[in-house]
Amino acid sequence: MQVFKTIAALRCYLNASRAHSSTLTVGFVPTMGGLHPGHLSLIKRAKVETTQVIVSIFVNPLQFGPKEDFQQYPRPLEQDLEKCQQAGVDVVFIPSVEELFGKGYSPEHSPLDTSDLKFQTTVVSPDFLTSKLCGQFRPGHFQGVTTIVAKLLNIIQPHRAYFGQKDAQQLAIIQRMVADLNWPVEIIPCPIYRESSGLAYSSRNQYLTPEQKEKASILYQALSQAQAVFSEEELTAAAIKQAVLKVIETVPDVQLEYLELVDPVTLESLSQVEESGLLAIAAHIGKTRLIDNMILRNRQPIIAIDGPAGAGKSTVTRNIAKQLGLLYLDTGAMYRAVTWLILQSEIDLENEPAIAELVDQCQIELIPQEGQLQVKINDYEVTEAIRTPEVTAHVSAISAQRAVRNSLVQQQQAYGRRGGLVAEGRDIGTNVFPDAELKIFLTASTAARAKRRLLEMQQKGQENISLEQLQQDIIRRDQIDSNRAIAPLQKAVDAIEIQTDDLTISEVTEKIIQHYYQVCS
Repeated sequence: MQVFKTIAALRCYLNASRAHSSTLTVGFVPTMGGLHPGHLSLIKRAKVETTQVIVSIFVNPLQFGPKEDFQQYPRPLEQDLEKCQQAGVDVVFIPSVEELFGKGYSPEHSPLDTSDLKFQTTVVSPDFLTSKLCGQFRPGHFQGVTTIVAKLLNIIQPHRAYFGQKDAQQLAIIQRMVADLNWPVEIIPCPIYRESSGLAYSSRNQYLTPEQKEKASILYQALSQAQAVFSEEELTAAAIKQAVLKVIETVPDVQLEYLELVDPVTLESLSQVEESGLLAIAAHIGKTRLIDNMILRNRQPIIAIDGPAGAGKSTVTRNIAKQLGLLYLDTGAMYRAVTWLILQSEIDLENEPAIAELVDQCQIELIPQEGQLQVKINDYEVTEAIRTPEVTAHVSAISAQRAVRNSLVQQQQAYGRRGGLVAEGRDIGTNVFPDAELKIFLTASTAARAKRRLLEMQQKGQENISLEQLQQDIIRRDQIDSNRAIAPLQKAVDAIEIQTDDLTISEVTEKIIQHYYQVCS
């Protein structure tokens, strides 16, 4: 593990890493130190989804108010470095305040109470995002957050940056900043990690006495009660918030600061949950301020099925869609459709900018119709046309282009907002639908997958290939898929793995349907 204190050294290291690997993907986890299992869950996910993980440790003075705990904030650097080492982090960046803000800055107090940074460029997010929830009680806080996050993203230039959903307002503001400034980094929201009592992990939890920690668990209990009420079709903000208040009132030592139901993206107040709502709470227990939240989704469930080639994903996914009455989101057909469009447009397949422009403006429709899926692109019906040998010969090369994948992932996620679908691929659970209610990872031994592939080819009259050759092809395909710079094959950390060697298609289908009813009932 490398540890850097200066921007110059970190950039030198990153430049060398990029020069030596064309498939390098950088995952970034920004922290203020005091690492706990919540931080480690972000690192774990980054380890799964990227090839190089960088963690920053920096207690950012810009985001502390004059009466907040900047001086007392935990700084157990040695323990943090040890935890990073054990978690397999590649690089830890621990800059000083002077390194990031210049030598003229005095770090003895929070800059929100001084004019030390009056000549420092800062990032100001839209008022409609920063003036509510925590922003009402921490003026200037989010300007400090966005300024330091912008600096770190610019220094490191990661492919993916990981943020916990506990700080939901911060997450929404950073997502908006990255989108508005057109930065080529994916902001990855990660689920709240909780103690056994339900209390969300936070560096500030160490301020709580054992008795206070026990009382603090009431926040999660209250949110869970709201989830139960919501599940019974109580969709109004009034009913949901009342369920929370009834639970909170049972512990007088918990002083509520705010309780709001808002849109998770715009933070606009909701009177009723139409698609999804962020139920956010802040409260004081003694001198410690705690926040927590829960996403309430008013949609049908999503099933995401990933796994290597030959594990039976496509057939199983179609069967599940039919039996459960869900939309089969055929992502393969979407990539075939854009390949057909590119071939029809006679664009040079090496001309990635032209392809990016064409695909970014296309619109694909998947229409269930009498037991099959009709495919349209830009109003052209292409259900049969996308299965031609010419499209098959070029679809892999087209789908490997980053701009193509980015555009189609956005269209796939648009379907997901409505829910009620099942999709398969190699990154459906990790990249396309990380919030899917059920994630499955289908796998099988190389030998079993080769036998299945051989049987398929023999049924199509193709006899001129050996089982040994198919096994070698599958091993090579697995290596390529698992090491792609774009959307590699990986198991989501919360996916259920099903080994299919000794199972029939019907048995695999039934297993997944059982999991569906257990998780989504």
